[in-house]
Parts: sequence; C-alpha cells; structure tokens
Amino acid sequence: QVQLVESGGGLVQAGGSLRLSCAASGSIFSIDVMGWYRQAPGKQRELVARITSGGSTNYGDSVKGRFTISRDNAKNTVYLQMNSLKPEDTAVYYCRIIIPINNYWGQGTQVTVSS
Repeated sequence: QVQLVESGGGLVQAGGSLRLSCAASGSIFSIDVMGWYRQAPGKQRELVARITSGGSTNYGDSVKGRFTISRDNAKNTVYLQMNSLKPEDTAVYYCRIIIPINNYWGQGTQVTVSS
C-alpha cells in the first residue's frame, strides 16, 4: 500500500511564498516521477511541475521562474517552493507519484492567494 500526504497549503497575500510538501509512505523502494498538479473550480487539472528520478524537471508555463520542485529520495518526499504568488495560483494542489505501471494521487492541499 502507498499513501501520499500533502501539506503546506494555506492563505497568503499576493507576492508571498508557500512551500508544499508531499510525503509518500508504504511499500516503496524507488519512485520514478514525482509531480504537482493543481485544479481550480471550473478549470481543468493542470501540470504545475514534475521531477524524474534523475532530477530532470518540467514546469507549467504559468509557473516557470516562480516555482521550484525538488525531491528528497531518502525521505520519499517531493517539495514545491512557490514564490511571487498570484491570485490565479489559487487552487487545490495535488501530489502525484509514478512507480512502474502504477500512479498514486494525494488528497490535495488548498492554496489561496488573496489580492
């Protein structure tokens, strides 16, 4: 069994910063890809950032230059450092990990950015 627990969401003012964490636990030896997605009400779920086991990263166009994804393989944890937050970043942020064949989703953590 694998569990993903996100944390770090909250309310911040525009221009502020937030750091999200996602810890994976269970029967895990190694994780291929770890990533963050977000979904705002009435909107499609979109990729925020992803990172491979080799450290390669990919970011959604709207967050490039502002967000940074990283991972701690020893802790099976992925982080998302969000800087210069904008109201349009408001959404539920979901953690996703991919282990061969299977993918797992966390429950999400709400991020709200006030103007």
